[in-house]
Amino acid sequence: MKIISFKNDILPLKNVLYRLALRITMSREDAEDIVQDTLMKVWNKRDSWQEIESIEHYCLTICRNLALDKVRRADSGNVPLDDVVMSRHEDKAANPAEKTIQQDRMHLVRQLIDNLPEKHRSCMQLRDIEGKSYKEIAEVLGISEEQVKVNIFRARQTLKQKFLKTEQYGL
Repeated sequence: MKIISFKNDILPLKNVLYRLALRITMSREDAEDIVQDTLMKVWNKRDSWQEIESIEHYCLTICRNLALDKVRRADSGNVPLDDVVMSRHEDKAANPAEKTIQQDRMHLVRQLIDNLPEKHRSCMQLRDIEGKSYKEIAEVLGISEEQVKVNIFRARQTLKQKFLKTEQYGL
């Protein structure tokens, strides 16, 4: 049995937790607070870490639940993530015009993702941005793997349709 270390096993998850909380709350400040609360809750449960099958899933689940609670309490609307850059996409544009087009498209995609239903957003965040498996996502979100696949499929289809519609017609 592996000994779990806060510094080596839990603290490195803070960026993943932040991105998940940010996708759900649409607020940098709320996401930072949620990550801090998540880390404190996990730390307070340190006596039972060895009983936890996957500390990463445990942390993601706590973070997701705290974020959803925050959204429900605040009854907040969607706020675009204008300043957030998806870390997996590097800027490969050759000239200023291409860079502007790329930035506009990234902004559009972020807006479209922000407007997805929460379950679709969470599934997409965990799969496409965090690289989690369907099984891991199902465990974190408390749904079946089939539901995860359906949510991701629907989210991608919605994004594709709305992106193409906007690109073609500017709507």
